[in-house]
Amino acid sequence: MTPVSTVGSSIWPIDFQQFGPVSLVSATAAEAAQGICALAQQRTGPSAIHVHLVNAYTISLAAEDSRYADLLSTGSMNLPDGKPIAALSGLRKKTPRLHHVRGPQLFLDVFDVGRQHGIRHFLLGSSPEVLDRLQDNLLKKYPGCDIVGIESPPFRPLSESELELQDRRIAATGPDIVWVGLGTPKQDWEAQRLASSIGATTIAVGAAFDFAAGTVREAPKWIRTIGFEWFFRLCSQPRRLWRRYLVGNSKFLMIAMKDIQKNGWSQTNV
Repeated sequence: MTPVSTVGSSIWPIDFQQFGPVSLVSATAAEAAQGICALAQQRTGPSAIHVHLVNAYTISLAAEDSRYADLLSTGSMNLPDGKPIAALSGLRKKTPRLHHVRGPQLFLDVFDVGRQHGIRHFLLGSSPEVLDRLQDNLLKKYPGCDIVGIESPPFRPLSESELELQDRRIAATGPDIVWVGLGTPKQDWEAQRLASSIGATTIAVGAAFDFAAGTVREAPKWIRTIGFEWFFRLCSQPRRLWRRYLVGNSKFLMIAMKDIQKNGWSQTNV
């Protein structure tokens, strides 16, 4: 991965750290929001970037599926969305340290900062009811933000002709950013495909739609601060999320521990 955008007088992002099979950007949440807005305006057409919020589950999937790992390595920008990744990066003999960039907050931050840049947003995913509430909430919270379109695709694989028509509808609105909320890993594949198809920055953003729409309860701030948001979500939706968090997190910890054993511990954390 190479620097892809200019923010002020600096090239962004410039610092990365490899975690398992995935290269992650080292940036604060504020730097990420500003950088993505600049990125969306500068990288269009064939050079459009797809952005992914990478957590423990993402890394465990990439470690098992080389095609998925390749998706996160080609034309992509990956941000560390998860306290465990940021915390464990501090135990490694690698710099720069990774910062936690929480996807649902990044979503809101880009809408906020995007008003200064005239960013045009398109929302793809979830249900029509959630999208309507989401759009209303965003317009009230961030007056002047520009939502050029919303679309709720069917909960089934789309045919080639349906995908082509969908892409034409999205492209016709002229978005700078297409937010893709379809669940991991489906949204990552769609973000990659759309970036190539319509030539705009795409961001796979997970549960951010439901949180911002108010249709799914977020973990209290103190739980997020101590890194147990995953446990709160598991308790809230155990049937849907048990495999992701129990199996995925276990695999992630094995990957992280092997990496630390191989490369050594940071002397500042021993």
